Amino acid sequence: MPLPPPDVAREPLHTRSVRVQAYARDDGLWDLDAELIDTKAYDFPRSNGSVLRAGDPVHHMYLRVTIDSEFSIKAAVAAYDAAPYGQYCSAIAPDYGNLVGMNLLHGFRAAVKERFGRIAGCTHMSELAYLLPTVAVQSMASRRREQAAQSPGPGVKRPFHLDGCHALRVDGPVVKAFYPQWYIPQRQVGRE
Repeated sequence: MPLPPPDVAREPLHTRSVRVQAYARDDGLWDLDAELIDTKAYDFPRSNGSVLRAGDPVHHMYLRVTIDSEFSIKAAVAAYDAAPYGQYCSAIAPDYGNLVGMNLLHGFRAAVKERFGRIAGCTHMSELAYLLPTVAVQSMASRRREQAAQSPGPGVKRPFHLDGCHALRVDGPVVKAFYPQWYIPQRQVGRE
């Protein structure tokens, strides 16, 4: 269901478009390609004296990480097509190679904030990085279910996404209906 129509006239100002695509690679790893584009709905003067026309990108940047089946980052590269201060902004791109070694599911956002916060990084590139964990989970969830179905029996682990959001709480109706073996009635939650 979309948002209701506005009840007051509005003037467009800014548009941010973000896209993240996931790819399975032939070598058994996965690539996550993220892209951010910011545009303004009006012309405005740039720091170099030129005018940025409405609809032309203020920011246009990319981030690719390569991950393994455990969500550990094996490679990372950042690139810029547009930034407000040109090469001064894009000079930070190589530093995002330092995402290598981080794990998307274990303290990733806090680690990005610590490593690339404030003057150690680019706000917008770090925002792209923050999106990667949930995209990775969405991309790999069906593959993990397929693998689990091929080797059922003892030792099957609880799906990692249970208790990851309100809809997938282990005492809720979704888990009861779709993951009954992991359902825990409300009065027993916390006694695991």
